[in-house]
Amino acid sequence: MSIRRRSLLHGLGIGLVAAPFVNLLSAPSSRAEGGPVARRFIVFFSPNGTIPQHWRPSGSETEFSFPAGSILEPLADIQDKLIVVEGLDFFGADNHKGGMTAMLTASGAADDESRGMSIDQFVASEVGGDTRFASLEFGVQTSLWGGSAQTRMSYSAPKTWVTPDDDPVNVYGRLFGDFMGGEDAATALRARRQRVVDLLVDEATALRGRLGSEERPKLDAHLDALAQLEKGLSGAIACALPGTPAAGDTQDNANFPAITTAQIDMMVAALACGMTRVASLQLSHTVSPTVCSWLGVSEGHHSLSHMDDENLAGVAQFVACERWFAEQFKYLVQKLAATPEADMQGSMLDNSVVLWAKEMGDSRMHNCVSVPFVIAGGAGGRWQTGRYLKFAGESHGKLMVSLCQAMGLTNETFGNPTVGAGPLPGLV
Repeated sequence: MSIRRRSLLHGLGIGLVAAPFVNLLSAPSSRAEGGPVARRFIVFFSPNGTIPQHWRPSGSETEFSFPAGSILEPLADIQDKLIVVEGLDFFGADNHKGGMTAMLTASGAADDESRGMSIDQFVASEVGGDTRFASLEFGVQTSLWGGSAQTRMSYSAPKTWVTPDDDPVNVYGRLFGDFMGGEDAATALRARRQRVVDLLVDEATALRGRLGSEERPKLDAHLDALAQLEKGLSGAIACALPGTPAAGDTQDNANFPAITTAQIDMMVAALACGMTRVASLQLSHTVSPTVCSWLGVSEGHHSLSHMDDENLAGVAQFVACERWFAEQFKYLVQKLAATPEADMQGSMLDNSVVLWAKEMGDSRMHNCVSVPFVIAGGAGGRWQTGRYLKFAGESHGKLMVSLCQAMGLTNETFGNPTVGAGPLPGLV
């Protein structure tokens, strides 16, 4: 029945409105045999490593804080939704290019369990079969230098990268193009939506008679929402059309903030509408020449990342840029937290895994040692947030295993298996 239903709904071109309710009636439970499972996986990337003493929180695992003026201080308001991870190493990788390649692949090869793929593409290959897009890759100024190991982070196979889309207008058309065809197209779309809603109401009503007393109120809430949908077809609880992004030069440095906001808005909308379960946002690339001019900074981000401690002004400008990246991560996390799941089981953030990744540790040392990571989201209840985890040279491949398992996968290694197996200790 679920296969027939999905085929029919795809044939109708379900678009935005009904997608969350389709997921409600046909998606698998968010709790797998091994425990809670996240519904979606998101990667957020910012470039050029960090300065550890300006990034590092202070305190213990559950009693920690972000020092005043530090890179992570903008995240203080969402600290309870985070797991900050320090002390993970990229084995067999170094410098900008090596770090960019290893960051999401853990230096995997074709015959490894993860098949040399980046974690986003590996997860998508396992969980993305029932969505319109197996994965979505959003970018901001990632292609000024073309495609190379320095400018790409996602891999569908060894040495085969996946190119992010830097143009919000192009992304909008790809995702929401069925809303852009004038009144005739809009009328046809409303008719398709109505047929979908009618189908969902019929199936939900039939399902109600088979549910117990605890489950019926939940389904009744869905039926109420569907009734509202029938009246106006004006939008679903979680699935709303974002504003049309403004056209402009995608490689113009001054447009970096506006493009970032537009890409985040469309990413959350696509996830809320059930278009995909896996998405990534890549802000520039390693050796990034981006100038944070909107902060009054006049020097490129890569150049600032190499300022030594004696250059107080240069370090301060780098920290200011890094704090801006933290604010964009916060915007993404808060937007997910403010968006309810279509089945009303918490927020999208509660049921997501969001990873902020960097390609190096200490930017001045050009190394991939003690690379910082920040995780947001409750992974469907799998782990406790509001923690600061410190390690001493663990392989970041173990973190990748933990993230895969949070999505319901069963792999015990990720990337190069010779540097360690199993999930990251203490995360769950």
